[in-house]
Amino acid sequence: MFPQEMLAEAEAVLAGARARGWRITTAESCTGGLIAGLLTAIGGSSDVVDGGAVTYSNAAKTRMLGVPPELIASEGAVSEAVARAMAEGARRSAEVDLAISVTGVAGPGGGTATKPVGLIWFGVASPTQTIAKSRNFPGGRTSIRMATVRHAMALLRAELAEKTRYA
Repeated sequence: MFPQEMLAEAEAVLAGARARGWRITTAESCTGGLIAGLLTAIGGSSDVVDGGAVTYSNAAKTRMLGVPPELIASEGAVSEAVARAMAEGARRSAEVDLAISVTGVAGPGGGTATKPVGLIWFGVASPTQTIAKSRNFPGGRTSIRMATVRHAMALLRAELAEKTRYA
């Protein structure tokens, strides 16, 4: 299902987490579980991957991750604040070391002038920090979702590398 280069990225993420004894969870909106799917496409990943939450609706973000509904109402589901809250909520509820979240507009509809199709917010929560970054990916729904999964792997690898420098 996933191309070989994406499987190699997932293997690198899993190896980095194993080297630190870390466990990972995901909180996914626009990718609908593809990040967890990629990580678990690798045999033996259960020693690292705790699970994942597909929180496609705003209600699911609140119910499953504890994202305050007031935050979603004021900032919008596709925002830095919600991406951070999703990652922190996933990390807290799963009781793991590292969580990644994604929320965005994969299209083809749903975009606005300020939040166009292709805008994705990522959140990464670790024991020492939570970061949020946005990217704008071109193309149709499938290419945006796959680009999001690829970028999520890059962010996880970067976070794991960051911890290596200070461990």
